[in-house]
Amino acid sequence: MNLKPLNIEKHIEHFISILIEYTPRVIGAVVVLIIGLWLIKRLSKLATRSMENRDLDVSLRTFLRSLISIGLKVVLIVTVAGMIGIGTTSFVTILGAAGLAVGLALQGSLSNFAGGVLILIFKPYRVGDTIEAQGQSGSVKEIQIFNTILLTADLKTIILPNGAVSNGTIVNFTKNGILRGDVQVTISTANDVDKVKELLMEALLKHEHILKDPKPEITAVRIVDNSVTLSIKPFGSSEHYVMIHSDVVQIAKSVFEKHGITSAIQQRIVLNG
Repeated sequence: MNLKPLNIEKHIEHFISILIEYTPRVIGAVVVLIIGLWLIKRLSKLATRSMENRDLDVSLRTFLRSLISIGLKVVLIVTVAGMIGIGTTSFVTILGAAGLAVGLALQGSLSNFAGGVLILIFKPYRVGDTIEAQGQSGSVKEIQIFNTILLTADLKTIILPNGAVSNGTIVNFTKNGILRGDVQVTISTANDVDKVKELLMEALLKHEHILKDPKPEITAVRIVDNSVTLSIKPFGSSEHYVMIHSDVVQIAKSVFEKHGITSAIQQRIVLNG
């Protein structure tokens, strides 16, 4: 009849001993969890502020903030579990194996993601720049996490993977804000080349979008038969580049017509058999 009370007492004693053993661990783990969550929140805000100061893309800021927050929370949970006494070795092993599997499955995407992060941090180009990369050229319409979107002059949309772009050669035509055009015209050797260059220079400097500093360059680059080829190289802002290139052709035509500058006479020899 006295066995049941004795068994109950043993269970109570065992429960009390477990409670005494684990209560400090649980309290410590709870304290670490609360402080850890507060620190993670603060670190996330600091990281966001740092990314805003670097003018990172909004989508990248959001993604990186979530990545930092989730990563730190996983570390915190593993730490708290270890404090309570839960074996973390197998837990960490499972996480590592899962991460490896996901990494192998998304190897190409991760490469593009890393490339997108590098592009957004180091800014070899921005939205609105005209670039050439991977054999394609166009205006940058959007920089996404995994891809860069270009719009060509004939309104074609080109999607470039950021991994390949970041590891390849990038030509940014608009980074410095100034571009130099190159229009070639041909005149007859009967003309005074120096006088033609002087007249062209005078007309170029009157154009509102052609820069006076640096000054346009006009050089004789080729003499073939009875013709001289002049290379006209005006400088202008990148936004006016296409218009300037077209206007230089019109300027040269007007100067030639106004001052009677002649082009080379093409000679054709016909052999009759």
